[in-house]
Amino acid sequence: MKKIVFGNTAKFTRRKFIVGSAAAAGGGLALGFNPFGAIGEAAAQAANGGAELGIWVVVKPDSSCVIRIARSEMGQGTLTGLAQLVAEELGCDWKKVTTEGLTPNRNLAAKRVWGNMSTGGSQGIRQSQDYGRRGGAVARMMLLQAAADQWKVLVGELTVASGVITHAASKRSTTYGKVAAAAAKLTPPDPKTIKLKEPKDWTIAGKPMKRLDTADKLNGSKVYAIDVKLPGMLHAAIKASPVFGGKLKSVDEAKIASMPGVKKVVKVSDNAVAVVADTWWRAKTALDALPIVWDEGEGAKASDKTIAEHLKSGLAATETNGERIHGDAKAAIAGAAKKVSATYSTPFLSHACMEVGNCTVKLSDGKAEAWLPTQNLEASLAGLSTASGLPLAQCEIHRHDLGGGFGRRGGTQDYIHQAVAIAKAMPAGTPVKMIWSREEDQAHDFFRPISICEMSAGLDAQGNMVGFQMRLSGQSINAQLNPAGIVRGKDMRQLQGYYEAPGDAQLGYTVPNLLLEYAMRNTHVPVGPWRGVNTNQNGLYMECFIEEVARAAGKDSLEFRRSMMSKHPKHLAVLNAAAEKGNWGKPLPPGVHRGIAQFMGYGSYSAATAEVSVSPQGKLKVHRMVLALNCGHAVNPSQIAAQVEGSVAYGLGATLYGEMRVENGRMVDLNFDTYEILKLAEFPKVETVIVPTHDFWGGVGEPTICVVAPAVLNAIFAATGKPVRTLPIKDQKLTAA
Repeated sequence: MKKIVFGNTAKFTRRKFIVGSAAAAGGGLALGFNPFGAIGEAAAQAANGGAELGIWVVVKPDSSCVIRIARSEMGQGTLTGLAQLVAEELGCDWKKVTTEGLTPNRNLAAKRVWGNMSTGGSQGIRQSQDYGRRGGAVARMMLLQAAADQWKVLVGELTVASGVITHAASKRSTTYGKVAAAAAKLTPPDPKTIKLKEPKDWTIAGKPMKRLDTADKLNGSKVYAIDVKLPGMLHAAIKASPVFGGKLKSVDEAKIASMPGVKKVVKVSDNAVAVVADTWWRAKTALDALPIVWDEGEGAKASDKTIAEHLKSGLAATETNGERIHGDAKAAIAGAAKKVSATYSTPFLSHACMEVGNCTVKLSDGKAEAWLPTQNLEASLAGLSTASGLPLAQCEIHRHDLGGGFGRRGGTQDYIHQAVAIAKAMPAGTPVKMIWSREEDQAHDFFRPISICEMSAGLDAQGNMVGFQMRLSGQSINAQLNPAGIVRGKDMRQLQGYYEAPGDAQLGYTVPNLLLEYAMRNTHVPVGPWRGVNTNQNGLYMECFIEEVARAAGKDSLEFRRSMMSKHPKHLAVLNAAAEKGNWGKPLPPGVHRGIAQFMGYGSYSAATAEVSVSPQGKLKVHRMVLALNCGHAVNPSQIAAQVEGSVAYGLGATLYGEMRVENGRMVDLNFDTYEILKLAEFPKVETVIVPTHDFWGGVGEPTICVVAPAVLNAIFAATGKPVRTLPIKDQKLTAA
């Protein structure tokens, strides 16, 4: 078999790998690779008697196909969507498709031939689709060539459907399973020479196929990382300083030494302590009884009030940490016939994953193994190597589907560092499962950034917006997790959704004079990506203020937006789709009012309408939401609708209830009694309109969250005549008009 030479395959060091993994987490691929050649001489023989064709596909004698997946599955459907794309080009029988999850160790051993293994930023499909599809096409061509060689005909004379190869001229047919072994011995063709199918010709991709990862969830057999059981396993409960930046001063181990099942008290770092026991509940019970003294540090002086004042200072300051300027907005607003201004704010938010932070680690015989939920398999491998001190090749990450991720389990690898530190304190070869309590999970999140936004607009005599000014003050994710993303003091990531350039998060309006500024105001509270990241609050600020300006201009909300969107046809198209499906302008039942919003994020265009009512007592009910999405290519319409519905659940819950308060430097809302989530009875009717243009690849998991809150808030404005400028709604007094 022809040996493939991979690009950029110099010997890996841990540092190189960590840097590469970090780049991947940010959406970049650090190393070049050839993703279609054979990995070695053993490539022709795959597991369970199957034949390996390229690196993405294994075909078994019964024509069943195993499609390899390098991304994480956390409920968003990436596994099924990627399998559909590969299967489409492969031409197999979808009913015979299964998947196989790859490990980062396997990827590293093959010199990262499978590429980026991070799953975040709604990039799982859009970043993998090209080489995944080509991998399916390579396998198809190898199978066709094997049949052509057997029949001594030209490969161009063959057709394939559902894994059956046909030679029409001789009326012969065979199956993928029958030629797979011969195909695996062929040299893979150059993938660049293969023309991929047009979306109009898709029969598997683009169709509402049932998910491949549902059965074991329904029958309870799925093993999440939190469910892992290993022989001789011990359990650990952990508690870190309740104040970020605080230090562990002392613990009185003797007080709990005789408690049932307790094995050891471990000082995990300078800011955390764990108890190891024979069951997790015994570990937690002992930990709760353990006398701990903390040095809480300067952070203990912080509170909601001090943080709010800190953010307000950013509004009054003159320096900027990011800006977009067009024309002279200040002068245009100063000379305008009418001026409008408002200040909006949004709080810290928790990820509140159903599966709390956990990690099982086993250190033995020069090997480190970890079982954990992760959105970035390579970053977890790098974290395990760093924490254990062992080379990457001696580390193993056992992958599991996640019980929720939402950005929390990506670049940050705090669980694995803690679990390794605990395992090091135990006898070699002892597996230790560390599980965070719900309270610990809430207290030590990387929260969605808090921010405040001051906006002004000027209208001419005809009600047209002639100038728009915004000053955003808030915490920077990059300052916490990716300092390299701050260039010359500028962090444009916090202006996500306001960009001029098309492609990822472009502002969908054209204003003659525009000034957008960001003032960085960091706190002691750690922040990180939260499903939708900055497009959520930025979409709320922009779309709610646009609503205020439209009403000040005396214009219809939809028409006012349309007047500024002639140069943004894709934004306009989803806005029109949401308005049409949402019956904009048509009569509603008495007491019910509509709101509308549009925004862009993660390469996709989103819009929404909401129908709400507010009772005389101020009780809000969201009756119906219509969301329109253009993600370019729609790989699985059913799954897109499910993700949109999930966006409503996540976004609406945050709008109604979400806030993480700070008192005495610590987070207050540590369980679902005070950190409320949306209840099933509160969920509105949700309708999804997909308007793909088939000319780009956009995200799906995160884009539509950013239009949920503003559509609802604008509907409340219509119902009450008063804008809601501070979230969550539960803290606001709504009065029906």
